[in-house]
Amino acid sequence: MHRICWIALLALLTGCRTPGGLGSGGSRDVDLLIVAGQSNAVGFDTAPAALPFSKYDQHILFWWRTGDPPPDEHDSTSHEEWTSLREQSRGNPVEPRDNKERQYGNFSHSEGGFGPEISFARTIRAHSDHPLAVLKVAFSGTGIRQDWDPNSLGPNGSCYRALTNEFHLAAAEARKGGVTLRPRAFLWVQGESDADPKDAAEYADALHWLIFSVRRDFSDPDLNVLLAVNTRFNEGKNDYMKAIVAAQQAVAANDPHCVYVDTSAAEVVNPYHFSTKGTLQVGEWAADALLKMESETKQHRR
Repeated sequence: MHRICWIALLALLTGCRTPGGLGSGGSRDVDLLIVAGQSNAVGFDTAPAALPFSKYDQHILFWWRTGDPPPDEHDSTSHEEWTSLREQSRGNPVEPRDNKERQYGNFSHSEGGFGPEISFARTIRAHSDHPLAVLKVAFSGTGIRQDWDPNSLGPNGSCYRALTNEFHLAAAEARKGGVTLRPRAFLWVQGESDADPKDAAEYADALHWLIFSVRRDFSDPDLNVLLAVNTRFNEGKNDYMKAIVAAQQAVAANDPHCVYVDTSAAEVVNPYHFSTKGTLQVGEWAADALLKMESETKQHRR
């Protein structure tokens, strides 16, 4: 991002009115919210025209990469630049070749869309004036073993590598503007693609290892984690969804810095995806859960 853009964005973050307000006081800490997962993290069926206006968006830094597996040049991205919180473009999805590649179009609307990161960040920002940034890396139709395996150097780890690579790129770009990113929370909206006989049985272990790896690679062993999934995926016809939900609940119950976010009341638009309203509900509920978890942690330390 050009220097003039950094000046404008940082002025919004810090309340400065002039470039001189950035000062010589060194790096500024900015809380980072990380959002990742599959299509309901992408926000596949959201309608950007229906996104309500918020005065907070212009004060929140935003970096994203969303698309179809594997991550490639067809993804929707912020072009390795920081911008302010907003809906995202559709990217340039391609049709599957010989039915061997999974391509879902990133967003179903040609205008693009948005995920739970919008209301997640807005709700957090409404409770504090502390500078805030969002990193979103999500890919439709992806499973932990198949795409997000931190141990895999091959295709099965491509989405996890994209997550860590985007973080390092984003952090390096932020440093150019005098910003140090401080990971505050990791929102994981995923699990539908693991609702099958093999992956459902191993989901708890895979999720546990994913969380461990994220905390390690983001250099925060106590990073707060929020887990969510569309509990009504496939209209209750998938018997393995119960195992996915139970696994998320079990992982959260055994981790003091992790919480399960119940999405069962969120509005859906079809058997697979949250609606625009439902996506905003999920983000808001995740923010509420994070704020509650942080409050309880502070009380415990007293």
